[in-house]
Amino acid sequence: MNIGQVAQATGVSQRMVRHYEKIGLIPAPPRRNGTFRDYAPDDLHRLRFIANARDLGFPIEEIRELLSLWADRNRSSADVKSLGLARAAELHRKAEQLEQMRVTLLTLAEHCSGDARPDCPIINGIARNQE
Repeated sequence: MNIGQVAQATGVSQRMVRHYEKIGLIPAPPRRNGTFRDYAPDDLHRLRFIANARDLGFPIEEIRELLSLWADRNRSSADVKSLGLARAAELHRKAEQLEQMRVTLLTLAEHCSGDARPDCPIINGIARNQE
């Protein structure tokens, strides 16, 4: 398969496929006729795994670790579980931060008259956070 076919089959853009090759998440495939990348089915499985891990919020270094664990049939499921739980905790922390940001914006918007006058608590609140 060429890179376009792989991108379509996996939902990973050609740019990201090349990036994952460059950083070593997937091995560089052999080149057909010396120019076109020729991907194997294993490459597709690996790219789908990476895409799924990204969708779950895992950063590249943790994906690298997950790929290593995936390839290791003697792995301990405790290692995989601890990575998953740590990522879930981080997502929870980020969700709480986003909720606080949402509440702050709603509060500021509630106090903004929204008329032709220039005074607005939203702008004042943002400016205050810069100090």
